[in-house]
Amino acid sequence: MLARLSRPALPRSVLRARPFSSSHSRRSDALFVHRDTPYNNPKIAFEFTPENLKRAQEIISHYPPQYKKAAVIPLLDLGQRQNKGWTSISVMNYVANLLEMPPMRVYEVATFYTMFNREPIGEHFVQVCTTTPCMLRGSTEILNTVCEHLGGIKPGQTTKDGKFTVIEVECQGACSNAPMFVVGDDFYEDLTPDSTKKILDAFKKGEKPKPGPQSGRKTSENSAGLTALTSKPYGPGEFCLPEFQ
Repeated sequence: MLARLSRPALPRSVLRARPFSSSHSRRSDALFVHRDTPYNNPKIAFEFTPENLKRAQEIISHYPPQYKKAAVIPLLDLGQRQNKGWTSISVMNYVANLLEMPPMRVYEVATFYTMFNREPIGEHFVQVCTTTPCMLRGSTEILNTVCEHLGGIKPGQTTKDGKFTVIEVECQGACSNAPMFVVGDDFYEDLTPDSTKKILDAFKKGEKPKPGPQSGRKTSENSAGLTALTSKPYGPGEFCLPEFQ
């Protein structure tokens, strides 16, 4: 009787199986599937200005005719800049037509790379880096300062006046000057909460704060002063025979 009530034996492979991860999946806030809206639909006309069309043709000329589709990324970037910082369906369709590509191929590029914004953004696009080097140097405090100083918005949101959009991003390549953020195309590094507020206030006034390290140092020099290469390095040919110098 006890034998009949006992649980059936399971294969060893089933007993050893376990999930690779127990964390919950997290949906992205990025737009990967297009839905027509009053401000983003194929009926809204878009074409390059004469200046940008000339620039686009110059970019395309860098590639063999049969591979001109390789210009899709720089042309999408050019279109995004002309379209006030975001890539609409009309921008993508225009680039596809210009490069004689299937529109779907352009959609795949625009939705894969996070550099292309699929929704309108503010006049000043603030991208706060929170990757490990910046995080260790206080990027969480910088992100919180930015959001609070702009009226309590959250990452991914735009201020009510349309002046600022804030997002949280991965490494932007200025790890030695962490923490940092990018506004438009300019890097602002060695940030503190106070310097962060000053930069944002300058943009609010219509000014252009000086990019780069905000600590006073130049580029990525050691904050403790010069510790290496303190003597003149010898150049090419310095130790050659006189007739070869």
